[in-house]
Formats: sequence, C-alpha cells, structure tokens
Amino acid sequence: MSELIRCPWGTKDDSLMQQYHDHEWGKLNLDEQYLFEMLTLELFQSGLNWSMILHKRENFRSALKNFAPAEVAKMTDDDIALLMQDSSIVRNKMKITATLKNAKAILAVDAKEGSFAHYLQQFVKTPIVHHAQTAEEVPSTSKITVQMAKQMKKDGFSFVGPITLYSFLQSIGLINDHLETCSFKYQG
Repeated sequence: MSELIRCPWGTKDDSLMQQYHDHEWGKLNLDEQYLFEMLTLELFQSGLNWSMILHKRENFRSALKNFAPAEVAKMTDDDIALLMQDSSIVRNKMKITATLKNAKAILAVDAKEGSFAHYLQQFVKTPIVHHAQTAEEVPSTSKITVQMAKQMKKDGFSFVGPITLYSFLQSIGLINDHLETCSFKYQG
C-alpha cells in the first residue's frame, strides 16, 4: 500500500485535523444541518485558528442545539447570555448573535428557495476542483464568494465575508482545494 500524502495543513500532529482533512474537507455534503454547522464553525473561526474551532466542535454542537437551524433561530437574549458564560466555546457576542441571525436567514431561504443547498448551488452549480500544486496557489477568496457575500448579506446573513465563505465552500465540498499531490484529492 502506498503512503498517504496530505495537504500540508492536514499533516500536523493532530489526529482531529487529519480526520477532518481526510474525511470531510473538500467532500461534497449538502445536508441542511451540516451546512449550518460548517457555516457557523467557519464564522467562529474568522480571525482565529481552525484547529481550535475543530477541537471545540462538540461543545459548539451541544451549545447550539446540534446545529438545527429551527432550534437555534428560537434562541433568545437569555440564551445568548448563557452562551457568553460557556467557556467551552468561543465567547464572542457578535459571532453568537450572527449565528442566531444566520439560522433565521436559512429558514427564510428554505421557505423561498426550497433549501439552503439549492440557494448555495445558485452560486456554485457543480463543485469547483482546483488543481493547485502548492499551498501558496490555493486562493482564500474568489469572484464567486465576493458575489455570494453581497447577496447573502442582502438576504439577512451576517458575518459572511468573502474569505469566510470561501472557507465554507471548501468545508462543504463545493470547492475542492486538495493539492494535486494529496491522496484525498478525488475522494468521493
């Protein structure tokens, strides 16, 4: 059996990062709850370290109603106050408030478009596979995510800048930026 080769960030001495790299990142998953989970985690990652967010993922899952948009949309100011006291997650009131706002926006999009996945596929119809040879060739944003950010803000989403959205699209597999040399480039 040949040796597995990973993208540089997936080779760190961190089994959780390796699992995420090997089994999720770049792999298409348009499940509604997963989409909200990844949008939320990417939002919280903004300005921080992805490894830290990934290690807090289960805590976020517990604190945010298993990432069920309908349940998160019902959360109140009292719930926000409780989350601000929860040291097991990132306690940033702007990001917590944005998460609740995004849950409501997803419900509105669902009512109008049928699903959040359908809404996203208006921007990216089929997965984009880049053919980068080095990590330096992988972009952090694109014309699509600039356009997406403008539209999503109009549609009630918050904390959805082009860089956050690019990372989000990578995480859900609408963009596959595994390097050409990565053993996981063409995972199905």
